[in-house]
Amino acid sequence: MAGRWSKDGDVATEKLPGIVLVDDLRSFVDGRVAQVARTSRDGIEALERHRGQRLDELWLDHDLGEDDTIWPVVEVLERAASEEGPFDIGVVYVHSANPAGAEKIMQALRRWGYNVRSAAGSPHVGYLAEAE
Repeated sequence: MAGRWSKDGDVATEKLPGIVLVDDLRSFVDGRVAQVARTSRDGIEALERHRGQRLDELWLDHDLGEDDTIWPVVEVLERAASEEGPFDIGVVYVHSANPAGAEKIMQALRRWGYNVRSAAGSPHVGYLAEAE
C-alpha cells in the first residue's frame, strides 16, 4: 500500500491515499496515488482502513473475476449508512463495463445518500502494460 507519513505529536501515523480503486484488472493509467483492491474482500479491507477518515474518491468495478463481484463492498457501504452513518466519501465513481450492474450499484448507493457518478469508459482507468 502506498502511503505518506505525517508526524502527529510524538506518534507517526500513516496517511492513507484518499483514493481507492476496486477492480480486478484495471488501474489508474495517469499514475495517481491510490490503494488498489483486486477482490471484494480487499475492497472491504481498504474501506475499513478508511473508517473515520475522509476518502476523496472510491472507484468501483462490478465484475471482479470468477464469481466475485462488487456487491459485498456495496453491502458494507449500505450497512454503514443504515447503522452508524455512511462512510465519508467525496465521490463514488462506478466505472464498470457492465451497464446493468453499474446501474444497480448507483441506485443502491444513491439510496443511502452517497454521491455517485457513472464513469464507464473513463480514460483514467485502464489496463497497464506491466503487471502490478
